[in-house]
Amino acid sequence: MRIGILTGGGDCPGLNAVIRAVVRTADGRYRSSVVGFRDGWRGLLEDRKVPLSNDDRIDRILTRGGTILGTARVNPDKLKAGLDQIRQTLDDNGIDALIPIGGEGTLTAAGWLAESGVPVIGVPKTIDNDIDCTDVTFGFDTALSIATDAIDRLHTTAESHQRVMLVEVMGRHAGWIALHSGLATGAHLTLVPEVPFDVAEVCDMVKKRFQRGDSHFICVVAEGAAPTPESMTLREGGIDEFGHKRFTGVAQQLGAEIERRIGKEVRTTVLGHVQRGGTPTPYDRVLATRFGVHATDAVHRGDFGQMVALHGTSIELVALTDATRHLKTVPRERYDEAAAFFG
Repeated sequence: MRIGILTGGGDCPGLNAVIRAVVRTADGRYRSSVVGFRDGWRGLLEDRKVPLSNDDRIDRILTRGGTILGTARVNPDKLKAGLDQIRQTLDDNGIDALIPIGGEGTLTAAGWLAESGVPVIGVPKTIDNDIDCTDVTFGFDTALSIATDAIDRLHTTAESHQRVMLVEVMGRHAGWIALHSGLATGAHLTLVPEVPFDVAEVCDMVKKRFQRGDSHFICVVAEGAAPTPESMTLREGGIDEFGHKRFTGVAQQLGAEIERRIGKEVRTTVLGHVQRGGTPTPYDRVLATRFGVHATDAVHRGDFGQMVALHGTSIELVALTDATRHLKTVPRERYDEAAAFFG
């Protein structure tokens, strides 16, 4: 069998671990070969490929961040229009099955291919942990560890200067990184996309904390968090070429509003892409490796149109259509757990 593999969307710690696992399992267990397509779906549209061999080079990528295949975003309309070209590229290269590794957009495209008869097994990837039907995605633990370390460090400098610190973390539509890093670091407030915030309530919480003699205030803000319409207006960023909303820096704007309203000095730190760069944690290496092994096994069983998923401690298969029906967002009850520590 000849397997194609690609990495789509944003890069993520653990991608190389999946690639390694697919190559080693395909060769060692089934004597199958693997072909990598460069820069995500663009590699299939433009027939840009590289053979992947089970050798020392592939073994050494386990601990590397990013992806050796490269990644890129493709406009969904362009991608949908290019499905025939993708199928032709697969045929021209003798690909028997495709393993796309990616988030919502990549897996949605994988579902389109599966519906048109292409043998596909998806692997979920996102630091935001927002893919449904799997307990967790690899990359999340690494991003959470990086955010937690940064917030731990900010606690000491905020305390020294008696400051308000706002820490913006990734999370466009789902606040899992913010929720978990806020809980892990003892943040005094966490703001997530799922629960709009009132600026007056935030300011009141800051004032009360300093009035009772506390030395600092740490607030974790997901990049997609938004105020209630009547409390504050965020700058509009429009829509990018891929159909995604452009965010304009909610933490910075909130910080300016807090300073204006209560006169308290605020410092804002935006962690940005540092959260998804660098070496994956051991947890993410293991999960990504297991995903790669089980995806390769599923290909050889012919269980197509599915996505590998973590359920408890087991790796199982779920339908791509189910996994991409909606995003996995933070339930209100989970946010309320964290709210017990606000203030």
